[in-house]
Amino acid sequence: MVAKANVAKLPVPPPRDSVASAEVSLYRNVLKIREDHSLENLGISFYDAESTIQWSYNADFYFHAASTMKLAVLLGVFRQVDRGEISLEAPVHVRNRFTSIVNQEPFMLDLGRDADPDVYGHLGKTLTVRELAYWMITKSSNLATNLLVDVIGISTIQQALDELEIDGIKVLRGVEDQAAFNAGLNNEVTANGLLKLLRLIADGKAYSQSACDEMLKIMLDQQYRGGIPAGLPKAARVAHKTGNISTVHHDAGIVYLDGRKPYVLVILTQFTPEQGRGTAVADVSRDIFNTLAGITYE
Repeated sequence: MVAKANVAKLPVPPPRDSVASAEVSLYRNVLKIREDHSLENLGISFYDAESTIQWSYNADFYFHAASTMKLAVLLGVFRQVDRGEISLEAPVHVRNRFTSIVNQEPFMLDLGRDADPDVYGHLGKTLTVRELAYWMITKSSNLATNLLVDVIGISTIQQALDELEIDGIKVLRGVEDQAAFNAGLNNEVTANGLLKLLRLIADGKAYSQSACDEMLKIMLDQQYRGGIPAGLPKAARVAHKTGNISTVHHDAGIVYLDGRKPYVLVILTQFTPEQGRGTAVADVSRDIFNTLAGITYE
């Protein structure tokens, strides 16, 4: 008697007409959200592991990355950890002095914009790589970010992106390098680029499974929840990273809901400084959640 092979159960996709109807609905609603919020630009990309649906809108357009670039820094850090180049418990001297990539002149971060006591309170002391990575993501600490960029180097971050074949993310510098900003040297992202990075982490393929587990653990503790989570039920868990400056509001995350596989969602918005960020990201998040919930299966 021949034993039956243990075959993995593949997800059953919803009927094509149900998917097509959902896509049309999403497109119409996204256009309305963009108009209602008078957005200068909007980029969306998402992939649902439960239904295997992938949908995007303007997903290859480059936006100013704001703090979403910190996901690429996180990836670079865990590349080095996986390779044994650095330890998560390695101490890093906390100082507010960095070097511009343009003129090699020193610059300091504005404490008024990034006055996070969890990191600034340790000036002149040390924090571990793990602690810096945690505060870089969960409280978007610019100081922690620049310290980690100095530890691993910009070239390592780009190498990590290249090794994992992640296009659509460009990290040229740390945060608040005004000389570089004035020279037009900015960090940029696309919705598709961030989606691929997050999918690799969600699937345990961004280097080792343990590295992915550590990155997810950090992102699940995100303390700024006015973006993707604001459009979801309270029971949803979101491993994500926001990005905000005067003209953009972004959020990129992995959404976990009970009873189903997660979905990955990236929402990038651009607007005028006078207009303010509004609730566009939360509105798109809510619409995508409702659309997925409304899809029928055979």
